[in-house]
Amino acid sequence: MGTAEEVFAVVRTIPRGTVLSYGQVADLLTSVSLSARMVGQIMAHAPDDVPWQRVVARDGTLVIAKRDPIMAARQKQLLEAEGVTFDPIGRVNMDRHGWHTATGMGSLFDEI
Repeated sequence: MGTAEEVFAVVRTIPRGTVLSYGQVADLLTSVSLSARMVGQIMAHAPDDVPWQRVVARDGTLVIAKRDPIMAARQKQLLEAEGVTFDPIGRVNMDRHGWHTATGMGSLFDEI
């Protein structure tokens, strides 16, 4: 499995209504060490079957807004359709919607 496909495989396991940060995705990779920024660069080329909207900045910011406000609006719309809530300045409520299984409260692959 190539690096990009491994990133996409991790993202495909994120349950509806939850999110991971780019750094958390990087931490879950087993065959390669990547930075959060590198994960973001790979995610910019995600195929249609990858729920790209479920990856956000560690503080819940939709960082895609820096390069494409229209895509940020689409990301927010997709997340809201999954029940994800946002704070008054547009960040995902990470305490409520962060996928804690991926950060030590069980195995990532318990959900599969």
